[in-house]
Formats: sequence, structure tokens, C-alpha cells
Amino acid sequence: MKHFIFLVLWLLGAGCGQTSPETSDEKPPTSASKTEKQLNLTILLDLSDRIDPKLNSAVPAHIDRDSILISYFTKYFLDQMEKKGSFMAKGKMRIIFHPNPPDAGINQAVKNLNIDLSKMDTKGKKVIYDNLRHTVTENISSIYRTAVRQAVWPGSDIWRFFKNDVKEIAVDEDEAYRNLIVVFTDGYIYHQDSRDVTANRYAYLLPDLFDKYKLRNNQSWAAEMDKQDFGLISTRADLQQLEVLVLEVSPSARNKNDEDVIRKVMEKWFGEMKVARFKVLSSDLPEMTMQKVERFLKG
Repeated sequence: MKHFIFLVLWLLGAGCGQTSPETSDEKPPTSASKTEKQLNLTILLDLSDRIDPKLNSAVPAHIDRDSILISYFTKYFLDQMEKKGSFMAKGKMRIIFHPNPPDAGINQAVKNLNIDLSKMDTKGKKVIYDNLRHTVTENISSIYRTAVRQAVWPGSDIWRFFKNDVKEIAVDEDEAYRNLIVVFTDGYIYHQDSRDVTANRYAYLLPDLFDKYKLRNNQSWAAEMDKQDFGLISTRADLQQLEVLVLEVSPSARNKNDEDVIRKVMEKWFGEMKVARFKVLSSDLPEMTMQKVERFLKG
């Protein structure tokens, strides 16, 4: 437990001793930092019952795991900002939900977590650099506290987001940007507004489908899945400028192999949408997940 607390504190405070890009005696950006792409980072959160501490007794709790990983991405964004220097930094970062929760407090927090350095002068960038860690920590904590207190779990419409909105929200057509979306989900995709079915393709992914298509307790489940063309409905094939990282997939405790099915379904879906790079990672201790994320970010 002491190690876990130390990890949280380190992530939230890492780099606090650094001076901001504007006030440091920084050297001019190197040619490498000039040519390295700007970061366009989108974090999509699933406020489903996956974060309900009464239903999920994982240690650390899924709320804590999410918070640590979001802090990690915040630090990564700031590191990229520092590499570029205050003049060259034009990165973008946003934390979103789909659809947006009806709670006004959560929606205000979302506004606070929408950062676009390309529209800021040097002074504005300094404010972001000095305060972003605290802003993210405070607002993410408020979002999760509100969600748990209300205990209303409509789910996240991940399928419809990728169908209709991902390109407009998470992809900057300017080739100077590296477009990355990070999706937090347990892997069981469902929203009451998306129940589309086309043959053996669905707008959702729930455990009863794994039973229906005989994918559980079946050593040949992958071949069976391919034979029946089971998966998520694909409606587009134009995401060549996007990288996708799915985190915190948490299979049913009674059906651990659901993890493999979820991963194969998602990888098939991303492949059909022509996503440039993607990775689906199961829930793990945050330090283990961060190692895997770091390898992905390094390409």
C-alpha cells in the first residue's frame, strides 16, 4: 500500500521542480524536436458500473487505476510541451465522454480539461504548464466522485462515437499532429441508444453474445468467431491518421477468457476502420500498464 501511495504522489508531482518552458534557460529546440509531431491527445472515459466500488473490489480500485494513468498521460503531454519549448508547442489534449453526462458539474470539468496550445500565446502556455497537473487531478477526482455518488450507469456509447464523431473530435487533419485516442473501458461495450444488429455484427459487446456464439469454454473459439464473422459493426475505413489505445479491459471474474475474445473483436474492428496503430490492454497494476503504454508511445 505504501508503494502504491508513493506511486500516486510521484506521478502527480513528477516534474513539479521543473521550471516552465518560458522561464527556464532552455536551449533552442533541436532539429529533432522541431520535426517531431505535435501531440493531439483525446482521452475517452467510460463512466459505467466498471468504476462502482460496490461491484468491483479490485485493489487498487478502478477509479484509482484510471486516475494514475490519466496523470501519466498528463505528464506525457507536458513532457512533449517542454520538448517543443513555449514558442513551438502547439499540442492539444482533451478528456471526453460520449454522450456527455447530464450533470452540469461534470460538463464544466470537461471544459476545464480541453487544452489547445495552438490558440495560446506564450503567457497562456506558461499557465497551462504550471497548472495542468493540478487541474487534471482536481477535475478527474470531481468527475468520479460525482459519478459514484449518483450511481447512475448509462454506459459509454463507444461504438457510436467511432461511427460518427471520432474523426471530427480526435483527428487533426494537419499532418504536423500525432493523433492518439485513449479509451478507458472494461471491454463490455453497451449503451441503450446503440442496439443495432446486422447479421452477426453488433453495436455492442456483452457477455450473453459470447455464449450465443459458443465462444466460451471452446478451444476453437477464434476459428468459430471467424467462421460466423462475429464482431462489431464497421461503418467506416478512413482512420489512417489515428492511433488507438484501449486500457483497463476487465473480463468477468468467472470468464477470464473473455479478455481474449474482447481483444480479438476490438482488433478486428480497428483493423476494418483502417486505424493506423492500436493496442488493447487488460487491467493490471498501474506500474505494469504504464510500462506497456510507454512502449506504445515510443512506437
